[in-house]
Amino acid sequence: MEYSNPLREARLVRRYKRFLADVECVDGEALTAHCPNTGSMLGCAEPGLPVWLSHSARAGRKYPWTWEQVAVHGGTRVGIHTGRTNDIVAEAIAAGLFPELGTITAIRREVRVPQADMRADFLLEGDDGFHFAEAKNVTAAVSDGVALFPDAVSTRGSRHLHVLRDLAGAGRQASLIFCVQRDDVTEVRPADAIDPDYGAALRQAREAGVGVYAFTATPDDQGITPGRRVPVVCP
Repeated sequence: MEYSNPLREARLVRRYKRFLADVECVDGEALTAHCPNTGSMLGCAEPGLPVWLSHSARAGRKYPWTWEQVAVHGGTRVGIHTGRTNDIVAEAIAAGLFPELGTITAIRREVRVPQADMRADFLLEGDDGFHFAEAKNVTAAVSDGVALFPDAVSTRGSRHLHVLRDLAGAGRQASLIFCVQRDDVTEVRPADAIDPDYGAALRQAREAGVGVYAFTATPDDQGITPGRRVPVVCP
């Protein structure tokens, strides 16, 4: 996934009202940027951290700058823009990062799941028929290479897992793909201490036959590149 325009570097002053961030650019200009992440951004929203912004020339935008990346302690860059996730996952699928999905001949996005209140991020068509796949963006603070999801209670995420579980239980193909927009991770785990219901739903889905996968992605000045597979561990 490549950015259409160069990113602008700044320092985070504060993140507030979930969707706003005050920053100070390296040239001294202070501005307010849109924060495209509804989670708590655990470990990624501390004042003083370096951040990178993209600019939109679209008319009518109140906040033309969008927060894209942050460098956490240790210097690792993290992509925090959840709206980029599906593009990165689509690239990873097309690159064959998930051979478990079989040979994919077509990818459709935002497809309604039959008899369910959910639009799946992807409907994959391949040699084995149709496959529903959901993507989740992971940014949460890492300890000893462990990334956690979610970083805040996610009732919607649990509901999606129940739909995937029911699809698998009915003999349909269904998967969940965690996109970790940082390259210092060795595994992903459910954040049971933050949202135990999500952790339970993830385990139920996997037991029912839902494929659960994760991969890293590396953000830089030009874009975000899919990296390597990492395991999803549910102790």
